[in-house]
Amino acid sequence: MSRSSPAVVADIMIGDGYRVTANTSISALADGLARHRLPGAPVVDAQDHLIGFISEQDVLGQLLDSAYHCGQPALVGELMREAVLTVTPDKSIVDLAESMRGERPKVYPVVDDGHVIGLVTRREVLAALLVMRNRC
Repeated sequence: MSRSSPAVVADIMIGDGYRVTANTSISALADGLARHRLPGAPVVDAQDHLIGFISEQDVLGQLLDSAYHCGQPALVGELMREAVLTVTPDKSIVDLAESMRGERPKVYPVVDDGHVIGLVTRREVLAALLVMRNRC
């Protein structure tokens, strides 16, 4: 994040963030989420267009079931949600913070012209709000 006062999502987003395809295994997804310390990931097609979203909560039961039954976990495409809340790079951080309150997602894909260009999590939003507050 830049040291100047952040104002929009582009100022705080994780650029070119972690993403998966529908053919990614749930095991590989879980490993990637843990490695990147993310609560979820956008699902993209071969042209990097957003086609869905999958969260660690979406896969928890699937991994637990496959561990109990020694089976193969599903692929991302079988569990992903196709209805995805996204943000644009020019969205106000304050507006995004308002929309993230409550049961909203913890991570939003940042989309420009249908392409995923990054991610923004509550962590980045909180840090930005602290910077904004400290400049008051």
